[in-house]
Amino acid sequence: MTRKSTAVRKVALGAMLAALVHIYGCAGSGGLTDSGIQPTTDTSGNESNARNRARIHTELAAGYYDLRNLGVALEEVSIAQQADPSYPTVYYVAGLIYAALNDDRRAEENFRRSVSLSPTDPDANNNYGMFLCQRKREDEGIKYLLTAVQNPLYQGRERSLVNAGICSRLKGDNSGAQKFFQQAIAVRPNQPQALYQLADLSFLSGDFAAAQGYLRRLAQVTSGTAEVLWLGVRVERKLGNTLGEASYTQQLRKNFPDSKEAVALQAGQF
Repeated sequence: MTRKSTAVRKVALGAMLAALVHIYGCAGSGGLTDSGIQPTTDTSGNESNARNRARIHTELAAGYYDLRNLGVALEEVSIAQQADPSYPTVYYVAGLIYAALNDDRRAEENFRRSVSLSPTDPDANNNYGMFLCQRKREDEGIKYLLTAVQNPLYQGRERSLVNAGICSRLKGDNSGAQKFFQQAIAVRPNQPQALYQLADLSFLSGDFAAAQGYLRRLAQVTSGTAEVLWLGVRVERKLGNTLGEASYTQQLRKNFPDSKEAVALQAGQF
């Protein structure tokens, strides 16, 4: 491996670890939520030198992954695995990197190793579940996502529930998806993607008043994307609310004039 300067290492630790890893997008109807990687730190003072080295290099790998510097990320993964081959987090970080490189075989090997080393680790299960859903193995993916949710110490339960809902939509199970999204907002009432998904499903089922309600809740927690605003245009149009439709229309044209949603609006493809 090419040795990097101490200054570069400090930048990586100081700036990149704050970001960690975000994957598969958010807010859209088909994107899975972020991976929520949280490398484990032993605060008892009993962490071995090997585990500490593995943790640091895993965090560096996650930071470089976030910057899409995948070659250096793999170098850091290799160092971490050599330092402590039993550290579970390094394997699901490696899985994310190999997935980004479209090397599904190595990605799955690493995800499997991670959950094998730590079967109840919620982040390991969440990330492996997301990977499987993206590869059209939805039933397998949902199983791992729900394993993550069942961990009582997991701080991101709503994230995995949203992923399970999107996974259900990918396989055409809108009813099951709706249940997962409802569970997500029961855990976190202002979860943006769950609110968007529920609005979209309500629109598709013809419950336009419910869709309007979810979009109004969503507007209180985040600014509208082109996709959200376009859904708002169509919902208000169905309800005959000309003022609401005009508001969404104005925002869409002003903020996202070149989006496919603005093009559809201009063409009258409601």
